Amino acid sequence: MAKGDDALRRKRNKANRKKERDSSAKVSSRVAAIIASKKRRKAGKRRMCEGMCFSLPTPEDPFNNRHDKKNFKRKGHKNKIPSKEDEEDFVEGKGAALGNEKQSSNLENDIVKVVDFMDDEEGLVIAVNDMGQKCLVDPEEKVLLIEKEGNHGQDRWAFENSTPSKFLFMCLNSIENALRHDGTYISEEDKPLFVNDWGVEFWKCYSAGKDILETSGACSSIEQIAWIVSVAADTIARKEKEGQSFASPFLLFLVPSQEKAAKVRSICKPLKALGIHTVSIHPGASLDHQIQGLKSCEPEFLVSSPERLLELVTSKAIDISGVSLLVVDGLKPLSNGGFSDMIKSIRKSIFGNPLTVVFDDCFSHTSVPLVQNLLLGSPFRLSLNDAITSLSSCIIQSVNVCASEEEKLSKYIRILDEAYCNKLYSQPLKVLYICGKDSKLRDLVTALKAKDYSISTGPSSCTISNFENSKKKPPVSMITVDQISTANLEEYEIVIIPSFELPIDSYVHVLTKMARHTVNGVLHSFVTRENSALAGPLIEILEQCGQAVPEALRYL
Repeated sequence: MAKGDDALRRKRNKANRKKERDSSAKVSSRVAAIIASKKRRKAGKRRMCEGMCFSLPTPEDPFNNRHDKKNFKRKGHKNKIPSKEDEEDFVEGKGAALGNEKQSSNLENDIVKVVDFMDDEEGLVIAVNDMGQKCLVDPEEKVLLIEKEGNHGQDRWAFENSTPSKFLFMCLNSIENALRHDGTYISEEDKPLFVNDWGVEFWKCYSAGKDILETSGACSSIEQIAWIVSVAADTIARKEKEGQSFASPFLLFLVPSQEKAAKVRSICKPLKALGIHTVSIHPGASLDHQIQGLKSCEPEFLVSSPERLLELVTSKAIDISGVSLLVVDGLKPLSNGGFSDMIKSIRKSIFGNPLTVVFDDCFSHTSVPLVQNLLLGSPFRLSLNDAITSLSSCIIQSVNVCASEEEKLSKYIRILDEAYCNKLYSQPLKVLYICGKDSKLRDLVTALKAKDYSISTGPSSCTISNFENSKKKPPVSMITVDQISTANLEEYEIVIIPSFELPIDSYVHVLTKMARHTVNGVLHSFVTRENSALAGPLIEILEQCGQAVPEALRYL
């Protein structure tokens, strides 16, 4: 009986497979590689290195090893899987259309903002350009990514030098999804956490390694807590990849109450799936129970009230000496509850100089010593509030009512001596005099020269030139009232107004522009009966900022 075509084909294929097995077993690995290369070339699956053109040996490459060969690029666009280094970089790139349709506009020069995160193998995120079109962002190419809107900086700002990592956005996305699922988070205008204005500014300050003084006038919000814990988690991931380990909690979050501790822990809870464990400590539970719980785990984040944390530190149940990020939330309830001394003791238990974030919701001058104890370096003021109380936070306003010019002059010199001889600071504070009339300016310069101070005056209409009569003491800067609007007041910790002859608007300008990089700012004003017309507005500003109002000023 004749066999069918299918049977013959199966027999022939079986013989071919047997022949290939026998031939591959006999040849060497080099010959087998050549045979495999020939088959790929016939099938149209030739590799990039197997070009049809072969170059001749050159003096630079006598053995034709092609060490200097160029990187060939494929035609067309292909999304590559990011490497380990790329996973740490911020996802930037050109836009590719979502779905099957491609966008016709070129997004290379457009500013786009991240609106969602796609946890896929290609490492792409969903972004929106200025035209409102959704696009995928390729990690291989460069495009500005985050859009920052508002009156507190440039309209658009991109991370150019230091870029946030993919893991940071993964943390923010996890927190936002969990909060939206629970119904506890509804953002304004349905904006995701990626494009939160405060978070972008916080990350910028954190990347610069600066302490942060938050002066918006309120305790931490959900968005602010989410950004703080996400940035801390990203830092832990970066350090662990470098081989570092943490024996103590990385983040210490001090809160005034048990309710606030529960709120912070609920925001940190979604990070547990990413390897970040958070422990909340408060007086609501027994001390022995919390001690046993701390022995069984090593949390990365620690949320606690000051009194219970101090008890655990005293009993050596927990070690906080290696804390890298300290957050103090709510100065007003902490100060009113008598926790200032406890916070200072906790700060002393932390070795080194951890990065500190303080939420200053108390504009009273009574909270300034606590802030000065926490922020020892040059902090960055972070606030999206343009109110006078916010911009003048931690600046002491001292108003002196004097009866004579001689009394004022003696106080000038005493303030200057204290500023340059105070041993609490590593370097003398910078002092600025704002003078009015030329005759009084001359008297002041003469008195300061007699005390061996050097004077540095700006350009003015008066005939006084720059004095450098002594190098024993730091120079004292001096400007006139007309130069207030053009002077750079950010670097001066102490500003002295010898005669209150300037308008109240100029006083507010000095108050909100001085001492931007310190918490030791003091504004001294000297008032006489001649300035009684400005006493009322000055008292209103002092009361609004929570400053002490002298009784002598009220009498004016």
